[in-house]
Amino acid sequence: MPPRTSPSERQRRLGAELRKLRVRAGMSGDTAAGLIGAERTRISHIERGRVDVPRNGLYKLLRAYQCPEGAYFDSLMDMAHESGRGWWNGFSDTIGPAGRDLAELESRSTVLRTHNPLVIPGMLQTREYARAVLAATEPDPERADRYADFRLGRQRVLTGGSPVTYHAIIHEAALHTRVGSPEIMRKQLLRLMEVSRQPHVTVQIYPFEAGIYAAHSRSFVLFGTGVPGLDTVYLEHPTDSQFLWDGVQLDEYAKMFERLAELALAPVDPESSPESHASRDSLSLIQHVMYTL
Repeated sequence: MPPRTSPSERQRRLGAELRKLRVRAGMSGDTAAGLIGAERTRISHIERGRVDVPRNGLYKLLRAYQCPEGAYFDSLMDMAHESGRGWWNGFSDTIGPAGRDLAELESRSTVLRTHNPLVIPGMLQTREYARAVLAATEPDPERADRYADFRLGRQRVLTGGSPVTYHAIIHEAALHTRVGSPEIMRKQLLRLMEVSRQPHVTVQIYPFEAGIYAAHSRSFVLFGTGVPGLDTVYLEHPTDSQFLWDGVQLDEYAKMFERLAELALAPVDPESSPESHASRDSLSLIQHVMYTL
């Protein structure tokens, strides 16, 4: 595997948290460096995510920064212990650092909330649908297949021994946007209903008649770790991706997601009886679109 030339999301996040704690404690970089027997530049590199910090050094810094023991303390220690290696490293020949960071972040999250205005979320895509989406921007069939393999690999967080709690809000436009053949679309919509049978998965459709609120937001994912202060927002862009950690930004996206959930149709519940669908809900809309294909 070729060496990584940029810090991982995990390294940057740990460094940012350490800098925040050091500043809050009113400690200089020189003093912090002395605690771990390093030069001042070492602390700067750690806080910028350029280098890892040994666990024993991290423990000393956290205690000196007066970080209380608990879930937050333990999570920072775990982040330093993690090597960043996982199944996603097997795709370094095709998937860039941001994509691998995304898979790693998904693996250490307990809650995922996503809003998708144009396509079905990658976590819920069939292989055929994913391949058709990727083929639109990747002309090399072999690379498109590798991208599809990676996307389906990410779905294992929904099926492992401790699956994440997953909540997707999908705009109705994504149901109507033709990706591949009608058969591919039918299988994809069936997949939506199938995945929704899992108790830890919630799917809501944001209908056209709900207005333009969803149009103000691009696709985003909220990652919850169960540890206050360590949640993340992920924004995907064609040429780059962003991982946001600022508390104010996190709150804004959380409120946006709540508002989207309020405006969207009731969640898919395939176990409910036909009589319960007197008013339109997410399931009935998916079925309606599927029957028109």
